[in-house]
Amino acid sequence: MSGRSAVRRLAVGCLAVWLCAAVPAPGGETGKPRARDLGVPFDGVPGPLNAVTDVAGVEVGHATLISGQERAAVRTGVTAVLPRGKATLTNPVFAGWFSQNGNGEMTGTAWVEESGFLEGPVMITNTHSVGVVRDAVIRWRVGRGGPDAGGYWWSLPVVAETWDGWLNDINGFHVKPEHVFQALDAARPGPVAEGNVGGGTGMICYGFKGGIGTASRVVKPGDTAYTVGVLLQANFGGRSQLTVAGVPVGRELREPPAAGGPPNPEADMGSVIVVVATDAPLLPHQLKRLARRVTMGLARTGSVSGNGSGDIFIAFSTANAGAFKPDRPSQALMLGNDQLDPVFAAVVQATEEAVVNALVAAETMTGQGGHRAAALPHDRLRETLKRYNRLAAADR
Repeated sequence: MSGRSAVRRLAVGCLAVWLCAAVPAPGGETGKPRARDLGVPFDGVPGPLNAVTDVAGVEVGHATLISGQERAAVRTGVTAVLPRGKATLTNPVFAGWFSQNGNGEMTGTAWVEESGFLEGPVMITNTHSVGVVRDAVIRWRVGRGGPDAGGYWWSLPVVAETWDGWLNDINGFHVKPEHVFQALDAARPGPVAEGNVGGGTGMICYGFKGGIGTASRVVKPGDTAYTVGVLLQANFGGRSQLTVAGVPVGRELREPPAAGGPPNPEADMGSVIVVVATDAPLLPHQLKRLARRVTMGLARTGSVSGNGSGDIFIAFSTANAGAFKPDRPSQALMLGNDQLDPVFAAVVQATEEAVVNALVAAETMTGQGGHRAAALPHDRLRETLKRYNRLAAADR
């Protein structure tokens, strides 16, 4: 590659990263619709943003890399979820994780399981960039200093992946440490960009263009209201499996893919990474129970968690701030087990909606080798839901 081409690719990639970091992308503020805007009905009561950031303290950042064509097409990125924002580094959260199907990777989970704590951000990227993202998180933390400002000595970052090699030059190793830093530094509360952004840039879901999706629910298991938020990277499922609001949308939209589309849109050959956040006071074993409920939300959209799919989930609670005291006892609050049913339901409902939000937000993309992933057509989705009498009442 010539130096000029390299500079051009770098400039385009940096522009894409800057745009993603600088411009919020909630449906209501950019005019880009979300699933509810199209009349898709869902159970439960969402938070104000209907996003994982409805859980106070949670911040999300993306670095999006889009440049080049054909063999050198870059369609990838990094997404960062910080449970307590930058304060996560000195104030870890209780956490639990679950693997529904292990054909994938989420680093650091052995220590999450053993310790019960998530001690840093959750990062999501493509399959062949897990290593560089993991190492870059450590570099980022070292650069920020440890709790005593004397340095950061030890870390097992949590980094997860899904495969974007149909659209992205995945063996070009385009994700660099600076992109990880950008995603982390750009993380903020508020609206969350969805679709072709961050780690979800090159992903495909149910034979359509996929990517990042998010949703939230507010529940009141007792006298106090709590929020449950979900962020996921959707890259799973076969076309005929897709179910929206109980309607077999994938079976209705069976047109052959456009030239250069996925070779077999019916194959369940991808993965899904799901991050569940809540402010409900839950202990690690209870958070593992939340992570398990993700599977039921995915099943509502049609997933059967195929052999080729890496379906891995992590859940954390922002309650019990200050409970991480490695050198002395601490106290922690927890909900009773009989109070958990509304929280379980919130995970299922928010997961289902986050998948559909990812599909609705995603836009048609052409990538390496001229490969193409078509977006879920909004008009056809509405027509199908209407035919089954499943449009939300206000949209009929």
